Amino acid sequence: MKKKVISAILAAALATGVIAGSAVSALAADADLNGTTIEFWHSMGGVNGEAMDYLVQKFNSENEYGITVNAQYQGEYDDTINKLKSAQIGNMGADLVQIYDIGTRFMIDSGWIVPMQDLIDNDGYDVSKIEPNIAAYYTVDSRLYSMPFNSSTPILYYNKDMFTAAGVAEAPTSLAGIADVAEALTGNGGAGEAISLGIYGWFFEQLLAKQGLQYVDNGNGREEAATKVVFDENGGALNILNQWKTLYDAGYAPNVGRGGDSGLTDFAAGKSAMTLGSTASLKQILKDVNGKFEVGTAYFPSVTDADQGGVSIGGASLWALNNEDAAKQAATWKFVEFLVSAESQAYWNAQTGYFPVTTDAHEEQIFKDNIAEYPQFQTAIDQLHDSAPEYAGALMSVFPEARQIVETNIENMLNGVSTPEESVAAMAKDINASIEDYNLLNE
Repeated sequence: MKKKVISAILAAALATGVIAGSAVSALAADADLNGTTIEFWHSMGGVNGEAMDYLVQKFNSENEYGITVNAQYQGEYDDTINKLKSAQIGNMGADLVQIYDIGTRFMIDSGWIVPMQDLIDNDGYDVSKIEPNIAAYYTVDSRLYSMPFNSSTPILYYNKDMFTAAGVAEAPTSLAGIADVAEALTGNGGAGEAISLGIYGWFFEQLLAKQGLQYVDNGNGREEAATKVVFDENGGALNILNQWKTLYDAGYAPNVGRGGDSGLTDFAAGKSAMTLGSTASLKQILKDVNGKFEVGTAYFPSVTDADQGGVSIGGASLWALNNEDAAKQAATWKFVEFLVSAESQAYWNAQTGYFPVTTDAHEEQIFKDNIAEYPQFQTAIDQLHDSAPEYAGALMSVFPEARQIVETNIENMLNGVSTPEESVAAMAKDINASIEDYNLLNE
């Protein structure tokens, strides 16, 4: 049943006739926006939520159009997209919604949206302001479907004190390289673990991209809807799992659990010499370490040093929903334009650790001050710029489920339930079944 949940949502929406068509022919004039209220759903809690609230309040108090944004926290990313599905079927919903990266193909397929490109073209907005390696993820057929907002890449965090004690001069650049320095780190370096490596589908995807290999067919799901995975055919998944198991069997990378944050605790406690995590975790890591050791950052590792790929972004973007209201669409664009302005993005970066998605944010003093205070963040900027749009990552409507399948099978491998070969085969079989179910219901 789980494999059919997303497809069933779309099928039900089609049956009730609530899926929207194309955007309205023209947006309302600025003079007609006074008194317009738009509903904005987001998934930013904690410190990130406080930064979001600040930006919303700033827009509400300073915009010259009389627009009011009613921002509502909807829970985690999965909660938001599920509430959106329910709301759309009931002919209700937001005007603007923040959706995680792996919801991109579903949102495009849904028919509920006004492509951001339509609003951009209507206003004549200069899209070159957006970081090209970030915009690439949300661009299909030369159209930017949503506006990047909170974007990140994963990087390697390492304990500089342990590296110095171990006589290791530089951070390793591959999983194979981690194995090469692990004995020194757990010996003279004093580490209990060479690396606390969380079992996370996003890391698996990045390790494919670092090999320059694709996850699914049809141009990684960007030329048309994916029909199957290809990571089993191109050897990419087996390369990852074999190297991961080598680290695990040697005791260098024990099972620390599932999820992107599962390896951070051991690192912050000084137990592991390295961990992988989002760039947006930098400030939290520094807070948790609290000066006990010097934190270094390096590019996300490849599988081997011979790999010639790049990284893909994570995080979320802003989607305009088609409520067939010219005033609301115009107001939504005004708010989106404000959120991606240089000033807003520099503030957002300083408060949250997410990338500024607009290049001119780098000229803002608050951005410069933040880099000066947290020089480790420069690694993330350099890594992003050293990558290329062809490594933007896959699009797939069943991505949330696919990540769970990948994590389950990596976990099974580490627990001795399956071999790397068996785990890759199981991943491919289960994800392909989900893709097939979805595509059959949405032909």
